[in-house]
Amino acid sequence: MIEHVVFDIGKVLIHWDPEIPYRRHIPDDAERARFLAEVCSPDWNLEQDRGRTWEAAEAALLALHPDKGDLIRTFRRNWREMVPHAYEGTVAIFRDLIGQGVDVTLLTNFAADTFEEASELYPFFTEARGVTVSGRVGLIKPDRAVYELHARDFGLDPAKTLFIDDVEKNVEGARAAGWQAVQFTGAAKLAEDLAGYGFEVAKPA
Repeated sequence: MIEHVVFDIGKVLIHWDPEIPYRRHIPDDAERARFLAEVCSPDWNLEQDRGRTWEAAEAALLALHPDKGDLIRTFRRNWREMVPHAYEGTVAIFRDLIGQGVDVTLLTNFAADTFEEASELYPFFTEARGVTVSGRVGLIKPDRAVYELHARDFGLDPAKTLFIDDVEKNVEGARAAGWQAVQFTGAAKLAEDLAGYGFEVAKPA
């Protein structure tokens, strides 16, 4: 029986898309894709989620790409544009579970400072019992240690914990730590997945 439900945030509860501000700065699709794959890449951004400062992150890229300074700084400078809206269907499920008395927490790969900004934009984060932010603790999914830390800090029984994340390797990481887990592909599918665990939530249209 599941007693605890843990939500990821980015691409589960809120949208995240680094292309949004860069469409202005790099109009060519192929050039923009190359920049976000090779310069301000997912691996580069993940180190901020692990706790690296933006100053150090920018310095590392500037040393390699001194001609791209403005584009590199655009990532942090225009970060809020990358999180333009919540996924209302998932937020409704999140709130439905809390309203039913289910223990709900958050576990997210997020830089510490941008998480504070996202919390201002989306205050419903505080409706969960609490959150583990990778940039604060220096651990990232799918490392087993971050799941163990979250379970310990919030008193979760791993076998009775259900984790929801959009990234397959993070789902696998949770399972390796002894949790139940489902991969998020949309609110309607999530409602079906939750029903399989005995939770009745309104299925989004």
